[in-house]
Amino acid sequence: MRIVFMGTPQFAVATLEALISHAFEVVAVVTAPDKPSGRGLAVTESAVKKYAVQHHLPVLQPTNLKDEAFAETLKKLNADVQIVVAFRMLPEKIWNMPPLGTFNLHASLLPKYRGAAPINWAIIKGEKETGITTFKLQHEIDTGGVLYSEKVQISENMSAGELHDELMHLGAELMLKTVKALEKSWKEHQPLQFITQKDEEATHAPKLNKDTCRIRWDDTLQNIHNLIRGLSPHPGAFTSLVTQDGQTKTVKLYQTKTESGVHANTNGLLITDNKTYLKVACTGGYLCVEELQMEGKKRMHVGEFLRGFRPDSGMCFY
Repeated sequence: MRIVFMGTPQFAVATLEALISHAFEVVAVVTAPDKPSGRGLAVTESAVKKYAVQHHLPVLQPTNLKDEAFAETLKKLNADVQIVVAFRMLPEKIWNMPPLGTFNLHASLLPKYRGAAPINWAIIKGEKETGITTFKLQHEIDTGGVLYSEKVQISENMSAGELHDELMHLGAELMLKTVKALEKSWKEHQPLQFITQKDEEATHAPKLNKDTCRIRWDDTLQNIHNLIRGLSPHPGAFTSLVTQDGQTKTVKLYQTKTESGVHANTNGLLITDNKTYLKVACTGGYLCVEELQMEGKKRMHVGEFLRGFRPDSGMCFY
């Protein structure tokens, strides 16, 4: 069975690696074009491209997925199926090209959290569980028939980064299971059984933007904690404060815990011993900050932060 693999970030590498290590025939890899990044604008390659080159796999990097030349190149590969993990939205002439169709790995329990940022939104919304799903692509994004899914528990302080890594490895195994089922179906001429998604149960996970990432201190303690861990480590939830010299600084919070309680403090008020702890007053208690980053500084543990910055009495995040 001839496979074309499509993906870009590290999340996709785990699945490609699983396919290669189990001797599936990956005839080409499609990934994002190289792009300049960093201060020196050095050209960087996607994580998927780096892996593909190391394993001597042909690489395609179309700038336009609707380009006829790309479609013709893809057609000549005679793929039986296409596997997509963390890639761009495909035009119909591309996803409908292989005889077995195109299968996608999505980091949620579809139909919940359809969209670009399912890992982040599951945590931001305070879900206790999420998962990974393989499904067959059709017209509307993330709506196709589900083949397999597997659940994962979300612990109280789990970050998006930690959930990403767990789903990355679990997803590789689930897609491997999917490809094996596809191969068996292909060889034995037995159709696969799909589960139709119920649109009325769908929730959405739109692309993150700057407004999403700003902490609103009038929200509840738990909602603020969920937002911070749902955006950690990237892109990071942020707030602002005015320093002793009158400068407004942006502060990103990466790791926090909650301390429930009743108090009369203003939301956003900083409470600290200037040595070991930094708490922020919230509706329903205090947010205990463990890792943060002041604008122009590195990310650091709260103890290290307090050695270089001592909040004045009455100082607030806003």
